[in-house]
Amino acid sequence: MLPVFKRVAVTALTALPLMLASVSAHSADLIVSAAASLTNAFKEVAQDFEAQHPDTKVLLNFAASDVLLQQIVKGAPADVFASADQDAMNKAETEKAVQVSSRKNFASNQIVLIVPADSTLGIQNLKDLLQPAVKRIAYGNPASVPVGRYTKAALEHENLWDAVSAKGIPAQNVRQSLDYVARGEVEAGFVFSTDAAVMPGKVKVAVRVPSTTPVTYPIAVTSASKQAAVANEFVNYVLSAKGQATLARYGFLKP
Repeated sequence: MLPVFKRVAVTALTALPLMLASVSAHSADLIVSAAASLTNAFKEVAQDFEAQHPDTKVLLNFAASDVLLQQIVKGAPADVFASADQDAMNKAETEKAVQVSSRKNFASNQIVLIVPADSTLGIQNLKDLLQPAVKRIAYGNPASVPVGRYTKAALEHENLWDAVSAKGIPAQNVRQSLDYVARGEVEAGFVFSTDAAVMPGKVKVAVRVPSTTPVTYPIAVTSASKQAAVANEFVNYVLSAKGQATLARYGFLKP
């Protein structure tokens, strides 16, 4: 039997249903499934929300947005879904996994190309990725990771997708792409600007990538939530001045 923690960040995605089933859930537990890029910011948001709602424990589950949606659709418990792009939330509506009336945009972000902090390749634009010295490039898997979809669209717009994807190392989520670059396992990688800020001593931003689609984050209460009232309060808190200030400190922009 797993102990009940004040907040639980689950990254072993396939183990989520079993893990949550093993926890003796408190009647006011609030399960928030949020995009991996929200990890640092939402930990603080959850802590502040709990301070205002002492009878509520926030359980945080972070992963790629599409993976979170698959979990919810398959019956994994969740009260709030926060996605890193509109596509995943649109799919959630199609699957009737969220309450449409609760859907709100709460933040925006930017795609950046990062390199290891000690890189000497001199990458200054996307075309520099074509140089022979760049052998491996990390990015989120476009099939399941929002940052990957944004990246693919931006590279297609520059007619670079085929050449870059030939060197591609697809990641399961944006933080995995960040880790690849931070450890020097790839010469470059695409992440959100807020992720690059998490490891300033290990990675540096080489290019700020124009996105063909605004990088906006939607949030909604799930259809199966057993704590709908509290879930709506959490959504409202994220949208509040204090919640927005917390997000801003982690580099997120207004929606």
